[in-house]
Amino acid sequence: MSEEQAQDPKVQAETEQVMEALESVIDPELGIDIVNLGLIYGIDIKGDHCTVTMTLTTMGCPLSDMINDDINKAVKSVDGLETCEINLVWYPIWDMSKMSRFAQIALGIHG
Repeated sequence: MSEEQAQDPKVQAETEQVMEALESVIDPELGIDIVNLGLIYGIDIKGDHCTVTMTLTTMGCPLSDMINDDINKAVKSVDGLETCEINLVWYPIWDMSKMSRFAQIALGIHG
């Protein structure tokens, strides 16, 4: 989120709503949502367009159409957002430390 966006209460609220909506998107391999897994690196909102910058647990893990569709639906469920783009990145590299405490407990990983 840019500094300008961070100061805009409307964009800040939409960003929080997008993160909440993305908690409904479940990684099919791990059975935990992509937010708690720490896969979401950024949300960038410009007007009615949202770019979700994210990674996957491993490079070999394909962004399945199912996850892609679920992310698009989640973003578009937020009032005022019409389009969604997924920016898939591989840096910083995802590791288990990016998971929330909830995800670690759910997967039986003790930190």
